[in-house]
Amino acid sequence: MYYGMTPDKLRIKELLNKVGNLQSVSGRDMEIILATNPSTQGETTALYLEGELKSFNVTITRLARGLASGSSLEYADTITLANALKHRK
Repeated sequence: MYYGMTPDKLRIKELLNKVGNLQSVSGRDMEIILATNPSTQGETTALYLEGELKSFNVTITRLARGLASGSSLEYADTITLANALKHRK
């Protein structure tokens, strides 16, 4: 979460209500794709949301992170390389 931001300011309760409503109406398996910034705040928010969404028995995925197509390896930092390897296809 961003500095000074709390779950109530991020409208997480509204998100959880929406997921619950959609799940009860559709009756099908659901996937929630978390798309947060690749920063400490974004990662913290995503981890918090994953914990909150676990009770809904939904598939939770994240956008892949890593090297952009056509980028040069010599400018990649270790975190970017680690993410590229972790999410390789």
